[in-house]
Order: sequence, then structure tokens, then C-alpha cells
Amino acid sequence: MGQEIALTQFEEGDFIAFHQKLAQETALLKQMLTRKSCSSRPPVAGFEIEAWLVDQAMRPAPINRQYLATLNDPLASAELAKFNFELNCDPEPLTGEVFGRLHAQLERTWQNASRHAESMNHRALMIGILPTLAQSDLHIGNMSDMHRYKALNEQILRARGKPIHIDINGAEHLKVDHHDVMLEAATTSFQTHIQLPPDLAHHFYNASLIASAAIVAVSANSPFLFGKELWHETRIPLFEQAVETGGFAGAARGPLHRVGFGSGYLRHSVIECFEENLAHFPVLLPVTQDTGAEQFAHLRLHNGTIWRWNRPLVGFDPDGTPHIRIEHRTPASGPTPLDAIANAAFYFGLTHNICEQVISHGLPLTFPEAKDNFYQAARHGLDSTIVWFDGSRHRIDHLLRTALLPRAAEGLKAFGVNPTDIDAYLGVIRQRIANKQNGSDWQRRFANEHERNFTEMTRTYLKSQNSGNAVSEWP
Repeated sequence: MGQEIALTQFEEGDFIAFHQKLAQETALLKQMLTRKSCSSRPPVAGFEIEAWLVDQAMRPAPINRQYLATLNDPLASAELAKFNFELNCDPEPLTGEVFGRLHAQLERTWQNASRHAESMNHRALMIGILPTLAQSDLHIGNMSDMHRYKALNEQILRARGKPIHIDINGAEHLKVDHHDVMLEAATTSFQTHIQLPPDLAHHFYNASLIASAAIVAVSANSPFLFGKELWHETRIPLFEQAVETGGFAGAARGPLHRVGFGSGYLRHSVIECFEENLAHFPVLLPVTQDTGAEQFAHLRLHNGTIWRWNRPLVGFDPDGTPHIRIEHRTPASGPTPLDAIANAAFYFGLTHNICEQVISHGLPLTFPEAKDNFYQAARHGLDSTIVWFDGSRHRIDHLLRTALLPRAAEGLKAFGVNPTDIDAYLGVIRQRIANKQNGSDWQRRFANEHERNFTEMTRTYLKSQNSGNAVSEWP
């Protein structure tokens, strides 16, 4: 969950004081990682999922304040827009029947969230971009009542000094200007977390970069924005452009972006990401805390304003020992709880298998190849062609069937995941590939067959989502 802050207005001294504390905490984290003082627990998995509130006409409903107050669920929180909310989970050891347990958690919390929305004569919906969303819905009046979001908006616009310009060229072309960060609220995601021993974390981060193309292709669920068909996963370019502010000296269009694929592989440790955060990204939320440096309050808040698609995080074990997690942010929200957990299983398994190869044989792709693969897969989904480990280009659907699903299965076995869980959740991905129908494919097909009636499409999507059937089986 995003950290709330106490202030929205800042002075120059606030930035200086915050940067000093950030430097101290970055140095302390490096020292703790070098001395192996961080948690070395076996892998632990978790997730966050963002969702929409819609009215009976399938339009965004800005009611999350009253919705969350009456839902009264500690695992639910507000997102940037008043028509979005987020659900979290209790983390689970990544072994045994972990995906069955995570699935049961998500089903419980989602059913409770859905029933509560219905009791308010509204609906809860998990989808990457709401098809009925209009640009006019994305205004400051629909921003959630949190200091964090107001301050982020002010600081990002101050850093840019000009309107936000969206230019996405896909099946169709969209060019719009916007005057606040609310465009980010058009994108909702399913974010997986894995806590790892620090010696393994940077290898797993690198493997996540390589695996990201396959994950975004199979999980794509955002083909439309403001009535135009763009990328299979339009969240990717939209989020990157909606918060387009870069490093120091106004380098918004330089090599380092607050939202992006990253600047390269890690060589020795995840500390390299945090050192890059310190050296290259201006502070956006300079709220100093009266906590000890070992709580990493400033490092964590600053890291929360840099949205790599794969992002290392600092958290804490129940006994207070700091730990390292890798957050994977590429999958869209939805289409169902079952699909979401299947996406998580595929990500964890494939990435672990690639990680083992990286450790034993080195990196099998250059960073530019992994990055290009990711954007090709986001743009073309299951129709994309990517470079693989043999140096040749492959259709991603063929690669998924012949190489990546078996790799994911081997990775999950290495984690000690129950074979029943492996078969059940990877089976969802296998069927999705066989039927060539992820959420994006279903939306594109429905829109083509129904003259882009986005209201009816959203209504049918919601009905199918509530059926519990995986998206590969939707008519």
C-alpha cells in the first residue's frame, strides 16, 4: 500500500533534510546487505490487486471513501482515483499449496468486496483499463482524499513544467494532453511480491526482467483507452507517459524514467537500484520522519515514487528484521481471481527457472533484448515475436507452449510447490494459450463483433468475471 504523508506543501529545506536522511539510509542498507544482516528466510509470496467501482451504467463511480469506510477491511485501501481501490493479502510461504491458499484468500476478499459494492447499488470490477472510462473522468475532483496523491500531483507537474502529453501508437493512434497525474488512475494492476534471501534477490530481479515479456503477453487485459484500440497491454505506455518525469537536470526524456523497465541488469546486489534512486531521481515527497535509520522510512517512501515494472522493496519480518522483496508490476488486474493467481504461479515459476540458469550460466539475453521483448509483448500480446536464448526470433505463443510453460513447471517444483497446484494453475495459462484468449483478446473480439459497444462489453465482462470461469473459457 502507498504510504500516506502528513504534508502537501514543502520548502527547500524539506528537500535537503530528506535527501540527507535518504543518503544515510541507503548507506545503512548497503552496510546491512554487505554484512548479511537482512532476513534470509525462504521465499514468501504475496500480491496486491487494484480494482474499479462502477455504477449501474458501467461508468466509473467515485465513491471509494464511503465504500472503504463501510467495507471496513484492513486489507483494502484507496487508490489514486475515487473510483479505484486496492486489495492486499497475507503473505504465504512459497511452497506446498501456496497458490491454493492465495487463491482462497483472494476469492474471499473479492467476494466480500463485490457483495459490498452491490449493497451500495454499484459493482466492483477487476480490469486493466475500464472500457467506458472517458478522459473527462480523470480530473482532480475525482482524486482520492489523501495527502500523498495531492503532493505527488503537485510535485510531478512542478518537475515537468508543462502538460502531460499522451501519444500511443497501436492498432489506432491516440494523442491527448492532460493537466494532472490522474491519467495514472486509468491503469489498474495485479502486483506480485516475493521475499527472497538478499544473495538471491538481484539474480531474481534480473530473471524477472527477462520473464516480463512472457508475463505481459499472457496477462494482457487493457486494449482500449478512450474508445481507441491501442496496445494489447495499453497500461504500459499509458503509465509511463502519465508520470513522465525523469532524473536530475530535467532529463524527463533521458535514459532514466520514474516509470519504466529500468536502466540495466544488476551486477552484484539490489542495493544498485536504491543507489540509483538516490543519485538520479529528485525527491518528490520530502516528508521527514522521526524514526531510526534502520526503519528505512525515507528510502521506502522515495522508492515508492519510482515505479519500475520490476522493483526491489524493503520490508520487515514479523520480528522486525529488514528483508528484500521483488515486486512484479506488469500484469493487468483481472480478469478473474483464478486468472490472477494463475498469472502469479506462471511468473514465480518461470522467473525462478530463469534465475537458476542465470546463476549457473550467466545472463542469456542482453538487457536491450529483454527490454525490446517486453515492449513488443506489451504491444502485440500473444501475437508478438521476441528474441529468445538461442538468439533467434520466435512467436511468443509457440515459445510459451514449447519452452516457457515447462520452465515454469520446473521452477515451481524447485520451490517445492505441490504438483496439484502446479497442474491446476499452469493449466489455466496453458488453456489461455491454446484458445488464444487472454483478457485483451476477449475484449478486442467482443468490440469487433458488437460495434464497440463498450457499455455492453463491460457488462458482459462483469457477468463473465462473476461466473468464476477463467477468461480462456469466456464465450
